[in-house]
Order: sequence, then structure tokens, then C-alpha cells
Amino acid sequence: MKTHEYYIRRCIEIAKNGLGSTRPNPMVGSVIVYNNKIIGEGFTSAYGGNHAEVNAINSVKDKNLLKEATIYVTLEPCSHYGKTPPCSDLIIKNEIPKIVIGSLDDNILVAGKGIEKLRNAGLHVTVGVLEQECKVHHKRFFTFHNKKRPYIILKWAETADRFIAPETKDEQKPVWITNTFSRQLVHKWRAEEQAILVGTNTVLQDNPSLTTRDWTGQHPIRVVLDAEAKLPKNLSVFRNEAKNITITKENIDFSENIAQQISELLYNENITSIIIEGGSKTLQTFIDENLWDEARIFTGTTTFKAGTKAPKFSGKLISEEHIINDTLKTYTND
Repeated sequence: MKTHEYYIRRCIEIAKNGLGSTRPNPMVGSVIVYNNKIIGEGFTSAYGGNHAEVNAINSVKDKNLLKEATIYVTLEPCSHYGKTPPCSDLIIKNEIPKIVIGSLDDNILVAGKGIEKLRNAGLHVTVGVLEQECKVHHKRFFTFHNKKRPYIILKWAETADRFIAPETKDEQKPVWITNTFSRQLVHKWRAEEQAILVGTNTVLQDNPSLTTRDWTGQHPIRVVLDAEAKLPKNLSVFRNEAKNITITKENIDFSENIAQQISELLYNENITSIIIEGGSKTLQTFIDENLWDEARIFTGTTTFKAGTKAPKFSGKLISEEHIINDTLKTYTND
């Protein structure tokens, strides 16, 4: 394995520690190497805190070594003032002579300016090491800045005969299709993404909380579609434990291009990623408008024989795994 690729891969690995806490900032990883030895590492702190490069530099015990070191980073160091000062300025200040970058930053505030600043200071910059892997790692960030919408994940559970809900039920709560381990994984996903969206019927029929309960992490922003503003405010989804965005006909036109309008609204709310959790009509709306990036579909062993059919879609299968007796398939949108 090439040296640069080895260390960029390590950057990606440690960057994942920031998943779910850095949003809307990208989860960047950084490694500092001196004489073929890692002397410092860092990943992006929770939003408002230090960037990865700052944490990596701060972790180096002997700062004199920085003048002969190489700093690796998954994404181009920032060149502007935001919540924190520019990382490119800190690299220049510490006289780190070599910088290896996985991918350029598409954010208009950076977009090559960080690299330009580093090179103008006389530093040697290498760009594009494991670029595709870094872009996949930063998929939420790149989707938000390039497509002007959140990274959209579709998620549902279906029975062996492809229903997502029974024809009738006795209580206002979900009828579980998957096992407890699969349901815990869903809570992990909630902690990783910035928002979660459901339609009116799902809220009325299941009374979901849409919070992160079986995993440690932040609650996602709960986005509820309620065109006629008819949902009772005593439902679980409106409790104060998490932030809410309710979308009514005052916000968008529910007669056409619903998914597109929702995506634009969420972009304006600075939401970088969202899980579309149902129901079938809401999921199908995003599928039909081709506004999705990833689909995560559980299949249980139970059957309903009648009820609400699972959405119809096509995508590229990228993984399949078994969670005890459940099957989880993950697709990307080609």
C-alpha cells in the first residue's frame, strides 16, 4: 500500500468518530506524520468546536517536529473564519512543510482557496489521494453543497410478503416487523443523521417519538408532513425532547413536486442529511421524483397477507447482511 494512501485511510477511519456530532460541518480526519511515524491525530469536534487539523496539531507533544512533518487530511483545510479561525492559517503558522489532501472542498467559502493559501506560503501540497473514498466518506457534505439539498436516506421494514403495515390494527403504535437488534440499529442511524421525516398517516397510526432511545447520541430534527395542520399537538412527535419542523400547505404546494419542495425547504434550514422513514406514500413520493441517495431496507420473516404494500423502486445493491433472522439490504441511487 502506498504511504500516502495508508495515512489518508487512517484519516477516514478516525474521522468517523465525528459522525452525528459535527453536522452541519463535515466529519474530517487528520493525521500528522514525522519520520514515518504518526505523532498526532484528530477529528472534527462537535459543531462549534475545533476542526480536525487543530485537534491533530494540538495532540503533538513536541511541536518542533511539525517543521519536518507531513499533515494528512480528508478534506481541504478551510481558509475562512467561521466558528473557528482558518485551519490553513494554523498549518502555515506551525510551518508544517507538506500537506496531503484527500479531496477538494466544494464549499464556495473554501473551494481551492485553502490550497492556494498553503502553496502561496511555500508549502508542498498534494491533492487527490484516495479521492473517491474521501468523497464517499463526505457524501453528506458534498450532496448538500453540490445538489443544494440534504443527503437523503430511505428506510423501511417490510414483511416476507412485502407489506410495511397490516390492513388493520388495534392500537396506535407500530406493529413490529423486525427484531430488537434491527430496531436498535435504526436508533444508531437516527443519532448519525441530522433529521428524520414521516408523513401524516404514520404519525396518526403509530404515534412515533422519532427520537434516539436505544443508542447514545443526539436526537434528529423531526420533520412532519401535515398538509392540513390536523395532527393533535399531544402526539409523541411534538414533545419537547427534540426539535420539530412541521410542513403544511402554508410552506409548500402539496399538489406537485412535493419531494423537491421539501428538499429545498430543508436545504434552507441547513439540514445536511435526513432519513425518510415513512409511510409508503411519503417514501414513494421521494422515489418517484428520484430524490434519494441511499435506501436501507429490512425484511423480516413475518407475513401480513394484506395491508400497505412496500414502495416500488430500483437501485444498485451495495450490501446485504443478516441480523439474526432479519435481512438488511442497502442500495444506492445510480
